[in-house]
Amino acid sequence: MNPQTHLAIDGYVDAIPAPGTGWGTARFDLIHSPADADLIAPDAPDTVYTCTTGDPRIADVLLREIQPGDLLRVTGTLVQPDDPEAPAHFTVDGLEVLEAAPAPVLYDLVLERYGDYVVVFDADRDQVPVFTASGRWVGEATNPDAIGDLIDAWENGGTR
Repeated sequence: MNPQTHLAIDGYVDAIPAPGTGWGTARFDLIHSPADADLIAPDAPDTVYTCTTGDPRIADVLLREIQPGDLLRVTGTLVQPDDPEAPAHFTVDGLEVLEAAPAPVLYDLVLERYGDYVVVFDADRDQVPVFTASGRWVGEATNPDAIGDLIDAWENGGTR
């Protein structure tokens, strides 16, 4: 028989929580780092807990609000499998968000409107394409600071 322990664990969500096998359930992995790093070996690994919940309220929060990197305190029942290499299984019956992860920064294209003009910012490029709002090509600014000069030149007779 596997030993069971009721406890609270603080840890970081490893990936986006997923729906469980039934309605009102969810599953996720929680990474727990030792509380006192001075008392353990420097190369001691973090512990990964495979977590599930059958509480529909907790599952709803996990699936709608929790993101990778969030620091959580979960309470519930811990079961260590017979295989010592397998991760411990934690059945969650309580959840508290201790700290939300910073909002992710998107590095895709961003369109921004400048009056009658639209500019395209791309994090991978310094140059900034500029169009009229109707889609007519104006030109490409060498960097974001040159957008105004490019628009002024366009309004005063076309391209520079």
